Amino acid sequence: MFRRRRPLLRAAAVGGTAYVAGRHMGRNAEAQQQAESDQDARIDNLEQQQAPAPAAPAPAAAGPSLLDQLNQLSALHEQGALSDNEFTAAKAKLLG
Repeated sequence: MFRRRRPLLRAAAVGGTAYVAGRHMGRNAEAQQQAESDQDARIDNLEQQQAPAPAAPAPAAAGPSLLDQLNQLSALHEQGALSDNEFTAAKAKLLG
């Protein structure tokens, strides 16, 4: 009778120990995976904070230069689209 119990007790002890060790290893692996996941999230957060802000769009090109505007007014005056008074007023407005 004792001989039968010893192998059964031994098997139970070995099986129970293996079970406990397996659970312990599983928990460790889970904890390590969680720690890595948390670390990745923190790194991503820091990278987003440190990323340079998108560059402001380049200022729109200024309209035609003063010389171009004066030439355009002169051309309109020569074509007869502007009277002498209108040409003088527009020129004064451009020149300030």
